[in-house]
Amino acid sequence: MTAEPVLELSNISKSFGNLVANDDISLSLARGELLALLGENGAGKTTLMNILFGHYTADSGEVRAFGNILPPGRPRAAIEAGIGMVHQHFTLAGNLTVLDNVIIGTESLSQLRSDRTGARDKLSALAEKFGLQVDPDALVGDLSVGEKQRVEILKALYRDAKVLILDEPTAVLTSIEAEQLFKTLRGMTETGLSVIFISHKLAEVMAASQRVVILRAGKVVAEKHTADTDRAELAELMVGRRVTRPVRTDQAPGREILSARAVDVVEDSRKTLDNISFAVHAGEVLGIIGVSGNGQASLGRLTCGLTGASSGTLMRDGDESRAFSPHALVEAGTGRIPEDRNAEGAVGEMAVWENAVLERIHDARFSKRGLVDRTACRTFTDELISRFDVRGAVPDTGTRLLSGGNMQKLILGRNLATSPNLIIANQPTRGLDEGAIAAVHSELLEARKNGAAILLISEDLDEVLALSDRVQAIFNGRLSEPIAATDADSKSVGLMMAGIWGDADAA
Repeated sequence: MTAEPVLELSNISKSFGNLVANDDISLSLARGELLALLGENGAGKTTLMNILFGHYTADSGEVRAFGNILPPGRPRAAIEAGIGMVHQHFTLAGNLTVLDNVIIGTESLSQLRSDRTGARDKLSALAEKFGLQVDPDALVGDLSVGEKQRVEILKALYRDAKVLILDEPTAVLTSIEAEQLFKTLRGMTETGLSVIFISHKLAEVMAASQRVVILRAGKVVAEKHTADTDRAELAELMVGRRVTRPVRTDQAPGREILSARAVDVVEDSRKTLDNISFAVHAGEVLGIIGVSGNGQASLGRLTCGLTGASSGTLMRDGDESRAFSPHALVEAGTGRIPEDRNAEGAVGEMAVWENAVLERIHDARFSKRGLVDRTACRTFTDELISRFDVRGAVPDTGTRLLSGGNMQKLILGRNLATSPNLIIANQPTRGLDEGAIAAVHSELLEARKNGAAILLISEDLDEVLALSDRVQAIFNGRLSEPIAATDADSKSVGLMMAGIWGDADAA
């Protein structure tokens, strides 16, 4: 790495109404550098990168790439200057092949024929050079999340990107996929590529970056060489205070709230859950741990009422069925925290207050004689925003304007604030920063203390071990027998996640 600056952001400020997202931010990037942009949810990280890439226009300040000022608000100019951006939510056409997705927009409309042979050769060479193997003829819709991310990176490299920006690149990746991604990025920087990745995950920042710029409340509060800092210091700089996660204390579980007995689930002609059984009791956290793609999504849909059992039975507070409707579950006091906040958790075009009461609009607190009591809804939403620290939000804010982490806090808050007796928490801290994770864990443990039964579905081993009273692993749609948290450690649970439990191999 040399000191040659390839990118300079000078005195960037940006406001949305009364919200100051970026406040006089300056930073630079050297050739061959891997820079982490670290901050809490809503700290202004994504806004800053969207200004750099031309999606937003700054109120003041300028961006220089390779010594030249970039015209504001023009993504094409950023691409032509050698800047590529991989968004947290991919922008790929699922019904097209990898090759088609990569070459879209790269050829002139006046060109009579597409040079697919040349494009394929260039794509294959890039994939080989950077270790981003993917089938050019595969439909994007059939790819895993990790493979889709490779395609997004290849799209940028195909356009001759010399600077690569990744927004929360590991938000939807497994730990193995994340390790491979950063290995690939480190290899890229050795060839002279410069990388900025937006993150709030301290472990990956420490493992992958050479330098860290920390944002808080829209301002740069610190800049550190990674070798000269540690996770504790970064966490304190990020949130402005010392962060400690809560500790689960022992308590006796109560009556059974939700159970499954020998349940199979078939979706799209494929068995996604195979003869699973579990039970979760009042005042207990049952943790379901597994590598992504082993049936967690199907389990979440089953327990949230979005799909039914093909065989076997579910039991909710003594009522037996193969399927419970979402409405019936909510009416019975279930808090539902879905895996995908954008597709299943919130409606982006609706206001924050509308999403806050969405599942409980018929509750007597929020409607009277069939009419929505907007004053009561907004009051509830104000309280929720304050209690759960949903930053950048007021009741009438469009929900789509919230950062991903703050949208997640809104969904968590609307459920936990209603004192549910059962909480289905599917990846509850995905996309949250260290301070927010500690707050969510505190809320979940408080709900457990108050008698709520919690089914925690997570891919975060540390989270499951910290919060759960009992743990079951999910592998290929099957569940292990539960083990007590006191008998669980990372090694034993890791074997269970690989499908090895007892003396049997579930693979």
